[in-house]
Amino acid sequence: MTYLGIDIGTSGVKVLLIDEHGRALGEASAAAVEPVRPHPGWSEQNPTDWWTATLAAVDALSKSHPSELAAVRGIGLSGHMHGATLLDKNDDVLRPCILWNDGRSAAECVEMEAALPGLRAIAGNIAMPGFTAPKIVWVRKHEPEIFARIAKVLLPKAYIRLLLTGEHVEDMSDAAGTLWLDVGKRDWSDELLAVTGLNRGHMPTLVEGSAPSGALKREFAQRWGMDANVVVAGGAGDNAASACGIGAIRPGEGFVSLGTSGVLFVCNDKFRPNTEGAVHAFCHAVPDTWHQMGVILSATDSLNWLSKITGQNQAALSGAAEAQFTGPGEEIFLPYLSGERTPHNNSGARGSFVGLSHLSDPARLAQAVMEGVTFAFRDSQRVLADAGTRIDRLLAVGGGSRSALWLKMIATNLDMEIALPEDGDFGGALGAARLGLCAAEGASPATVMTMPPIKTVIAPDKTLSAAYSDQYARFSALYPAIEEAIS
Repeated sequence: MTYLGIDIGTSGVKVLLIDEHGRALGEASAAAVEPVRPHPGWSEQNPTDWWTATLAAVDALSKSHPSELAAVRGIGLSGHMHGATLLDKNDDVLRPCILWNDGRSAAECVEMEAALPGLRAIAGNIAMPGFTAPKIVWVRKHEPEIFARIAKVLLPKAYIRLLLTGEHVEDMSDAAGTLWLDVGKRDWSDELLAVTGLNRGHMPTLVEGSAPSGALKREFAQRWGMDANVVVAGGAGDNAASACGIGAIRPGEGFVSLGTSGVLFVCNDKFRPNTEGAVHAFCHAVPDTWHQMGVILSATDSLNWLSKITGQNQAALSGAAEAQFTGPGEEIFLPYLSGERTPHNNSGARGSFVGLSHLSDPARLAQAVMEGVTFAFRDSQRVLADAGTRIDRLLAVGGGSRSALWLKMIATNLDMEIALPEDGDFGGALGAARLGLCAAEGASPATVMTMPPIKTVIAPDKTLSAAYSDQYARFSALYPAIEEAIS
């Protein structure tokens, strides 16, 4: 018996195959067409690109591991959150998906909160442009002909589920990021839906992430040599899936994610909203569990931006920064290339370098970018602590976790040990596969969501703590000082 995890990202799709003991058997990936930015602050992607990449990735796994893939009993899905995938009555896509890092709907967020003063109490979150609901208000205002044809609104992984199973279904963790969910009750809110001109009929059915959501269509079971009765789990939004992948499903357990975006994630046993610091309070992918997140919109994406500007790849930049590193640099970077969520909630904020000199070269700029993202994580830790949230254990996931220097910076600034699991870049896919196992076998998440083998543990560098505290103070003073200039 094997189980397949499919992780749908904006840059591509990763698939991971595990056995009944959770051991990785094989993996594959396929790139997707990069998102487009029709205007500054906008970000869109064609949903068919995710589907093409999904088929390519699973096809590749079918060729490399045919017998193992044929033994699949359960499939789990993970995906980037908040994207507005709009479908008509025939399930045809009406327009490109407006993605999580799109900031066009700032005015609509203000309108929503004015129309429903109790919005934050129900949703557990501030109305932010990244969430799905404000995007629909923008479509209603600026593309009324599209809005009039909306039959369903799906999140990215739910669209892939629809093609795999024919079912309109979403899990609680992803649904919590729409701003349509009553997060405490784990159900759609009629009040929140009404503010955007929609109703429950426009929404997918809700299930827990570890529960079945449908069965794989016969045509795909045949394509990949599988049995006709393959269960597809509810799955999870990418961050909740990563938490399942590294075993963070109990209070105080969490992770730091260095992906395109950055996330400081911690589990809670109750719904604990804290909107004052722009903290996200969402349902977890397992029943009766919630989580909080501090979110940075441009983490490794900031280094990717610098890579394009300098003509050097990310590995070369991070390697050069590590080679010359002696401590905090003179240059400071505000990593707000796509706006920011935690703690500023400013979709109009933009990035900035401060402290440039004739000595500033690509290596020093790369260090500044890594430190800027690190300080943004420190901001998130601060507002989580303000809410009384306890973080007992942190693991690192995401592509940026391959940088030993970056993890050392984060461990030092958060003053916490950070464990790096093996195959950390596949956290979302592993979590999805584990959810697929739970759904297919009726297994308890508590027995399945265990900590993976740890490659290394990164300890804070106490010799740099004071210097980084001073540098963080400079970083913290910059945003309020130049907010008007960079917004």
